[in-house]
Amino acid sequence: MRRPRATEVSTVKKPVSPGQQGKIAGLAVVVMAAGLGKRMRSNQAKVLHPVAGQAMVLYSVGLGLRVAGDRVAVVVGHQADLVRQVIGHATSGKSGSSVAIVEQRERLGTGHAVLQSRPVFAVGKRGAPSRYLILNGDTPLLQEKTVRELLRVHDAERATVTILTAVLEDACGYGRVVRAHSAERGVSRIVEDRDANAEEQAIHEINVGTYVVDGEFLFSALEKLDPGNAQGEYYLTDIIHCAEHSGQRVAAVVLDNPDEGLGVNTRRQLAVAEQVVRQQIRDRWLDAGVTMIDPASTWIDAAVTIGRDTVLYPNVTLEGTTVIGEDCVLRSSTRLTDCVVGNGVEILDHCVCADSHMEDDSHLGPFAHLRPGVVVRKKAKVGNFVEMKKTDLGEGSKANHLSYLGDAKIGKGVNIGAGTITCNYDGARKFQTVIGDGVFLGSDTQLIAPVTVGAGAIIAAGTTVTEDVPADALVIGRVPQVNRAGWAARRRALLADGGALPPGSKLTSLKADKVSSKSSQKNAKSTKGRPR
Repeated sequence: MRRPRATEVSTVKKPVSPGQQGKIAGLAVVVMAAGLGKRMRSNQAKVLHPVAGQAMVLYSVGLGLRVAGDRVAVVVGHQADLVRQVIGHATSGKSGSSVAIVEQRERLGTGHAVLQSRPVFAVGKRGAPSRYLILNGDTPLLQEKTVRELLRVHDAERATVTILTAVLEDACGYGRVVRAHSAERGVSRIVEDRDANAEEQAIHEINVGTYVVDGEFLFSALEKLDPGNAQGEYYLTDIIHCAEHSGQRVAAVVLDNPDEGLGVNTRRQLAVAEQVVRQQIRDRWLDAGVTMIDPASTWIDAAVTIGRDTVLYPNVTLEGTTVIGEDCVLRSSTRLTDCVVGNGVEILDHCVCADSHMEDDSHLGPFAHLRPGVVVRKKAKVGNFVEMKKTDLGEGSKANHLSYLGDAKIGKGVNIGAGTITCNYDGARKFQTVIGDGVFLGSDTQLIAPVTVGAGAIIAAGTTVTEDVPADALVIGRVPQVNRAGWAARRRALLADGGALPPGSKLTSLKADKVSSKSSQKNAKSTKGRPR
């Protein structure tokens, strides 16, 4: 028989044109996320380590969804249930974001991992995919434009396999790309780091681990893999050798920026990826019309959204799925996690907020703490050293100083005096406080929940509210004041004579003691028989 011709290789340098957008017909994506990640020295699966607030695997999953729509399969293994949960939470409820999860129960190598996805793409109404894009779950820096260029080259060259490569100064730990000795210098094989001899370890071109493979070729080639290597595993990279022997065409795209293909295998590489992604995020929002006074100290997670003309001061941290509207000002050292902020909101220095909603033109801080479940309505104000939890602060209402508001429903135009506390917890259960529109709460008010204050009521300073208050009522609940005339002067005189009061002595007057006794008796009578 005639020996098949040698593999034809096309190596294409970038830069890359932006290319088309949207999903690509006939494409399916396989994301490999089954590995343990021993070099991370972690109890957590490698692909679950966050980069810019998002698990590493979600970068590859998101990329796959953008180019292939719902024809995405993720191969999980180590901590499969946790990886499945993270992916499911991130993609649930999103149109066109269905992701199939398949498990590699035995760790038999990357080729075996991809083979597990075959049932997902069984022929149906849409037919089998014409080509497969294979991504790793640990490459958060890989860009969509690069993947689209890889697919463009694959189609243009009519290739069976197209690989993405990079040239590194230190290639230790990565699979080496071995070029043919022909004039074309085509790729003849990929050698894993542990299997490489001294000559191969000196090679600086590495396999990034991103492939485009012809649909008819992929699974038939995977079935022919041989685990005769140092690891005793089925290597995906061996499909290059299969292509060579069957005379198939291979193409390769070399990254101009090797960092883009960085596979995160260690904590150091994780830190590098974090810095690169953070800078990409900052650049994107700066280009979108967001002002950052000190970009280097501004930390924005991958899923955050920010409106134009918003100003971020130094050391602002925006985490999770936070959404910021337009024309907002966030002062220094503020941290928002999973919050929704309307338009024209001002948040002063040192505020910490989680899972809360601040509507248009509201005002917060400084030193305010919003715990989960808070809604600050339009034009409402939350001032310094105010803590809120599971509270709805009505439109135009104010809580300007030193207060705790928990499990409360507060109406419009309410004034919350300094030192106000909703006493919502009895040690076992929590209860709600309801405050109607236009209520005025004086300073140092305690509201013992469950309690309702009717609209327009006034609560005098220093009052402890234990019963429901009718609308437009005045409530005063204070201990009667006692004045002891001359007491301070007598104390100073006694101290001047003897230098100190005798142990156990009391400097009082008979009259003052009688007044205090009568006041106590009166208070006891007034509270006798109350239900609290």
